[in-house]
Amino acid sequence: MRMRNGIFVAAVALGVGIAFLLPTSGNGQDAAPKGDAPKGKGGGKGGFGKGGPAVLAGPMPRLPDGHPDMQGYWNGPAVTDVQAPGRGGAPGTIVDPPDGKIPFQPAEAARIKETREHDAVDEPTLHCFETGVPKNMWIQFGFQILQDPTHFIVLHEIMHQVRIINLDNRPHIPANIHLFQGDSIGHWDGDTLIVETSNHGDKNWYDDTGTAKPQTVHVVERFIPVDANTITLESTMTDPTAYTQPWTTRVTLRRANAKMPDGSRDYEQMEFGCVEGNADLDHYTEDKGGKKKVVRVPQAKQ
Repeated sequence: MRMRNGIFVAAVALGVGIAFLLPTSGNGQDAAPKGDAPKGKGGGKGGFGKGGPAVLAGPMPRLPDGHPDMQGYWNGPAVTDVQAPGRGGAPGTIVDPPDGKIPFQPAEAARIKETREHDAVDEPTLHCFETGVPKNMWIQFGFQILQDPTHFIVLHEIMHQVRIINLDNRPHIPANIHLFQGDSIGHWDGDTLIVETSNHGDKNWYDDTGTAKPQTVHVVERFIPVDANTITLESTMTDPTAYTQPWTTRVTLRRANAKMPDGSRDYEQMEFGCVEGNADLDHYTEDKGGKKKVVRVPQAKQ
């Protein structure tokens, strides 16, 4: 647990999945009001720090090789439920199919139902597991993008995740190797970066509400620059064993350190300490700032 500007950041169990105690509506389409700069002292939806009027964004800058330069600090939209309606009736992130629902095969629908109703304790981030693709781009804590001609690297605040997207046309790793971040291979299509990810691990969810991700899914992400401070991210999931058709999400990534009128930048990516076995707020003991009594077991005399 950490404190930022007087706000506690802690993982708490909410029946299913987790939520972080941050100012968020819980849907996948949150956006900073027009005319307001993204604010931040570490991740989230740009909800920390002093902020100030945004400088009108021009086009995305370019690297010497001519490709869009997306380097810098960014914030995702804090998706808690990928489907619509989400938690509290909020819209989900799915744009295809139009009903906002994942087109599950019957067996996969039964697996997800079982997870949601009986296995909420398996929510990966409760155990300090990495969030995986594409959820790692949706989680509310910030991330940094680094680029060179052969790599697109994402350094996440949460769990200290490092995602390396290779741009050198190498093949995917053998199918029997599974990773939390999967194996991501990217290429450029004009100004859009297209990333294909396979080789997923077996402990990843799409959201915090029990929508478990199959290891066999093929994820294709499209990083589409809108302007210097905005990226549209579309992710398409294909797996005939789990879904009756591919399905696509769309979210907005916003630059976390847009320049203020005085030229300053109001953002800091912080160290994220996740300790396996964290208790939720209702079970913090008095010695940790909570209300639960500490039960001490007498030591046997030697």
